Amino acid sequence: PLADGARLTGPDAELEIRFLSSDVLRLTWTPGRLPIPYAIARDILEDTRISVVPQPDGWCLESAAIRIEVGMDGRVRFQTAAGRVWREEDPPERQGEAWRHRVRLRPEERLYGLGERAAPLNRRGRVYRMWNLDPGGSYGPGADPLYLGVPLWISLHTDGVYLVFYENPSDATFDLGASEPDAAWVSFAGGALRYYVFYGSLEHVLARYTERTGRPPLPPRWALGFHQSRWSYESADEVRAVVQGFRDHDLPLHAIHLDIDFMDGYRVFTVDRRRFPDLPDLIRELEGQGIRTVVILDPGVKIDPGYSVYQEGMAQGMFCRLPDGKVYRGLVWPGWCVFPDFTDPAVRVWWGIHYRPFVEMGVAGFWHDMNEPTTFVAWGEPTFPRVVRHAMEGRGGDHQEAHNLYGLLMNRAAWEALRELQPDRRPFLLTRSGWAGVQRYAWNWTGDTESTWAALRQTIPTVLGLGLSGIPYTGPDIGGFSGAPTAELFIRWFQAAAFMPFFRNHAAKGTPRREPWVFGEPALSIVREFLRLRVRLLPYLYTLAWEATQTGAPLLRPLFWLDPKDPALWEIEDAFLLGSSLLVAPVMEEGARSRKVFLPSGEWYDFWSDQPFVGPEVVEVEAPLERIPVFVRAGSILPMAEDGLTLHLYGLPGREGEGILYQDSGDGFGPYRVDRFHERRQEGTLRIRRTEEGDLPWPGDGLRFQIHGFIPAHAVVDGRSVPVEGRALIVPLFEELIVEVDPDPSRTG
Repeated sequence: PLADGARLTGPDAELEIRFLSSDVLRLTWTPGRLPIPYAIARDILEDTRISVVPQPDGWCLESAAIRIEVGMDGRVRFQTAAGRVWREEDPPERQGEAWRHRVRLRPEERLYGLGERAAPLNRRGRVYRMWNLDPGGSYGPGADPLYLGVPLWISLHTDGVYLVFYENPSDATFDLGASEPDAAWVSFAGGALRYYVFYGSLEHVLARYTERTGRPPLPPRWALGFHQSRWSYESADEVRAVVQGFRDHDLPLHAIHLDIDFMDGYRVFTVDRRRFPDLPDLIRELEGQGIRTVVILDPGVKIDPGYSVYQEGMAQGMFCRLPDGKVYRGLVWPGWCVFPDFTDPAVRVWWGIHYRPFVEMGVAGFWHDMNEPTTFVAWGEPTFPRVVRHAMEGRGGDHQEAHNLYGLLMNRAAWEALRELQPDRRPFLLTRSGWAGVQRYAWNWTGDTESTWAALRQTIPTVLGLGLSGIPYTGPDIGGFSGAPTAELFIRWFQAAAFMPFFRNHAAKGTPRREPWVFGEPALSIVREFLRLRVRLLPYLYTLAWEATQTGAPLLRPLFWLDPKDPALWEIEDAFLLGSSLLVAPVMEEGARSRKVFLPSGEWYDFWSDQPFVGPEVVEVEAPLERIPVFVRAGSILPMAEDGLTLHLYGLPGREGEGILYQDSGDGFGPYRVDRFHERRQEGTLRIRRTEEGDLPWPGDGLRFQIHGFIPAHAVVDGRSVPVEGRALIVPLFEELIVEVDPDPSRTG
């Protein structure tokens, strides 16, 4: 027995079980090297009362929330305190340095997560590899592996929800019911078999997981706007022309990205002075128009004796080596390159120093690419040989162990440097690769997708799966990375992406131009309206971003987020929630001008028309080219940037609702405020109570409400009557607002 668990020793293996809290367990099977805790942000250990009781065929460990039984043969059963079994494991198998682990699955059980996958939202029934890899060229549905794997899954079944995270970065295979329909097999090529198990509600297990692996930091507000990119805008003049195009066509733009051609011969941390003769001046010019500049960085350092980054790195021993001590060389964009060993803390500091000149130029964000890591090869896997050596914080290791960690640690190096270089600014990092915990440092995009309708359909389960893996900020290249989307495909992709956290238009070299005006009308006008809608939604998106920092909840959520106990929602992957207020149903079929949408239980309003609906119900709704179906959950208070700030209140007859609004300066770490609105409607009266926290003054004279679902007849603020103008209500800050509803039912449309 241990103070917080037990250690069980057998002839060939040892199992350590620790209760990190009453509802979080960590199990470690050895032999095998223990992981360096790169994924763990907080090693929390709560004081938990447990009991360890011998049984005829093994042992039982029990907390207030979880009971775990371990058989003499190594079989493990997880139960509720009431004795309901929610996870069962057979004894794991040790094969050389590898572990193989079997988990029994129930017939109705659904599995979600595993990071970035070009697969259905429910991952069950397929085999997945946990080895970050550039798929080469562009990819479509079914490609595996991709750039960013996370070894966790969330299980939904009739006895509850649990999340399991395997803290092992080695090459792994997750066979989730493909070989055996009633079992999942998890295999790791090396290392100890260590995993965390979290039990509770869906929101709770994600909150507990991100409590340990790190909550996403609050981004600068501009990052939630629209980003324009291309491989590549090859000169300052071309960038200016693109920005002028956005201005001429009255299109909002928040950021522009510079791909690899801004560098001098693709040498990282350099600028091509012929193409960009005065990059700082260009950045200042753009920022004066409210447009931030994001530049790309790759980990490969060109072998060039006249190149200072290479000279420094070689002199200081910063690059990965082969077993014979020679520096490893690989081929990428600059030609033959060497690669920093980010598992060495001294290398991370050295790498971070090189961000300083770009920060001083005014660069607002950094885009990390090729960091799976990827190299160009004639055959085999496009990455480092597994024998390449890594420092692993001084204990030593090889690329088999370090590979999946490479992108995570590159982002860590940049994040730590930027926090030191700009202590009053929030870093913005965008990464193609990473591992568990990367949400502490960077956003992600879904990589080099095809320009096809199938790839558009795949985008939703891919982005939702990343969110359920703890990575809330992601999105696709609008229109797909490679290829030439038709105007219709571009419009439909743009409309879907307008509701996703990372909102960027990007395309490959050699493809037709992708700026919105290229497609002519009606595409240009449609895109303009959705760009404006995105700007109007920024207060809501920013509030969701703040909520993610508090709970780890993704901004984009599957429909079953509303009710994980409802099996009717478990397989839906053609629609999503943005927060818990908006349900978005993109159009993803060519030529479609209507579509069916499943509305979960409760009352809903059509966002465009205010038409009410009651779920659960499948509704057929119109979807002309200029619009996609969007619904607002009744009871929501939706903040939007209209007339300064407007709170859209969607009535919920006879029920309670809540809304939250987060506000601050948009960057830095200064004052903030959180306003919470709790609404309750009974018969003909709506009562709203407001509470606030933080020390930022309210930015204005009062609050503006727009009422949906009923017409206000009279309003009283803290005992004083205030005027009502149609559906608009402008009131001073209040503790309690009472609104009397117009009794004429013919006027409530």
